Amino acid sequence: MTRRWRYLALLVLTLGLFGQAGGAFRAFADAQPPQRLEDERPAAPGSAATVHAIALYDDPALPVNFDHLPYANPDAPKGGTLRRAANGSFDSTNPFIIQGSPAEGLQQLYDTLMVSSADEPFTMYGLLAGGIRLDPERHWMEIDLRPEARFHDAVPVTAEDVVFSFRLLRDKGQPFYRAYYAGVESVGAIDVRTVRFTFPDNESRELPLILGQLPVLPKHYWAKRDFTRPTLEAPLGSGPYEIESLDPGRQIVYRRAENYWGRDLPINRGRYNIDRLVFDSFRDQSVALEAFLAGALDFRLESSAKSWATAYATPAVRDGAIERLVIPDGQPAGMQGYVINTRRPALQDTRVRQALSLAFDFDWLNEHLFYGVYERTQSYFENSEMAAQGLPQGEEAKLLAPFEDELPAGVFDQALPMPQPQALRPRLRRALELLREAGYEVRDDTLVNRATGRPFTLEFLLYDSQWERITQPFVRNLERLGIHARIRLVDVNQYLDRLRHFQFDMVVGSFPQSANPGNEQRDFWHSDYAETPQSRNLAGVRDPVIDALVDDLIAADDRRALDAAARALDRVLRWGFYVVPQWNFDGTRIAVWDKFDYPAPFPRYTQDLSVWWVNPERASAITARQLGDR
Repeated sequence: MTRRWRYLALLVLTLGLFGQAGGAFRAFADAQPPQRLEDERPAAPGSAATVHAIALYDDPALPVNFDHLPYANPDAPKGGTLRRAANGSFDSTNPFIIQGSPAEGLQQLYDTLMVSSADEPFTMYGLLAGGIRLDPERHWMEIDLRPEARFHDAVPVTAEDVVFSFRLLRDKGQPFYRAYYAGVESVGAIDVRTVRFTFPDNESRELPLILGQLPVLPKHYWAKRDFTRPTLEAPLGSGPYEIESLDPGRQIVYRRAENYWGRDLPINRGRYNIDRLVFDSFRDQSVALEAFLAGALDFRLESSAKSWATAYATPAVRDGAIERLVIPDGQPAGMQGYVINTRRPALQDTRVRQALSLAFDFDWLNEHLFYGVYERTQSYFENSEMAAQGLPQGEEAKLLAPFEDELPAGVFDQALPMPQPQALRPRLRRALELLREAGYEVRDDTLVNRATGRPFTLEFLLYDSQWERITQPFVRNLERLGIHARIRLVDVNQYLDRLRHFQFDMVVGSFPQSANPGNEQRDFWHSDYAETPQSRNLAGVRDPVIDALVDDLIAADDRRALDAAARALDRVLRWGFYVVPQWNFDGTRIAVWDKFDYPAPFPRYTQDLSVWWVNPERASAITARQLGDR
């Protein structure tokens, strides 16, 4: 739940302050005594207790009087700058709508009702929320806003702002919000600082926590503006940062908000230490890498195995001025792959999609391009207990049994369709058999539809030149089957526009998963979102069985039920061949100039750049070195 929407729209948008990160393993000592907070209020008969945090299954790890997050340094100094690359250009500062290409880092302008701890699977602690009351039967939740909460113009944050934000995002925001907040029957202000959400049923155990992630927008600001249109105006928020300057399509700079109302809250102590955050736009990642090595950028998330293995043989790396870290990932790897658009008539046949999957040669790529560092992805919940294995058993089998007549027989009596035999030639022979069964034949080295004589064509839509060399071997294998495949490389803005309207045959996509998947699965797979512009149902999945299994997963009321539902969904998706699975790496590769510190050990589930700080002495030394190298 804490790692939502890392697909491209948010690769372009959100790999900002709160994304995965790393840094020097420098510990700190807690010198401050705990600050005593107000005790939680017990529940009156027929009501609910007022608490400081809620967890999905267990109790929150931190007590009501916690002093700071366990992975934050409350004594971290403030100051300095962090510079990093943004993918592509931008033309909007509104990240919540379909239109426009938003700048990176905008989420740090807005506070949410609650905030998650990167050290726990899914626990939400109050941020704007000073008190939380959750009905024991989970039919309603009330939030008491902190009286000191303010927007950057000093106007108090009220319950009306929460109600306004919820309705605005649900009704006019990206389709993600409609899927994410599905299950809320009503929201209303009880008084100026108390808001109540009601739920028609209690099937979604995670829904109250999801509502905690609601960004609260100022009603008095947006009531005068058209929320549905892109803008380059610096928006009003309540969060730890404000926009200092922007150069459309080139750079956006954030400064730490001097009047941030929440700076001294325990949840924020030791966070938001860096004064300025700079995002420079790069259309080409190879150029961004050169800018980092030259000292124009401070921090780089390295996605290329080749670059990681070959591009960092520089004096700055050898003498420690640039650190390279691999930080373990505590979440499921999820699915990354070539997404097949089933809205295209030629791609609606499962046999065709399976044939395409057989033509992908991961082993060759891993050996020749990736230096053997990756593992082949099999599951939509890779590297977790939620991945389907063998034949369905126990609770998973019970969930699948009602759909026996609607699912392929292999779901129940065959091994999962991945992994494929490793040798490419047998796979290509099987792929050709499947294509012939689907009504195709090879004429003059071209695969054609037997009935119409039309050739089978396929286009890979890409926006990053790094993917071109990775996709070329796949294209060659498809050509061996007689498929006329080509790569179309476009700029990020055109890519996003085509993506939001599903104008592609195949794209590289990812479906990130957390340790507790839930409502976001609707946006990934549910029929209701197959034709909704900019939904994450990129494959156009329309299957009542998958709809039902998504509902089962969301309704899971304990860990065992959640795992069973996830395995059932995983199995059916894999037999649908909606994605040609690619690879995964159990960690995050980071390169950073040695200007920064942050506490060790790393949080267990998600990295949090907000706990970094600049070391003034080392920053001065690095800057002097960079100037001397120029």
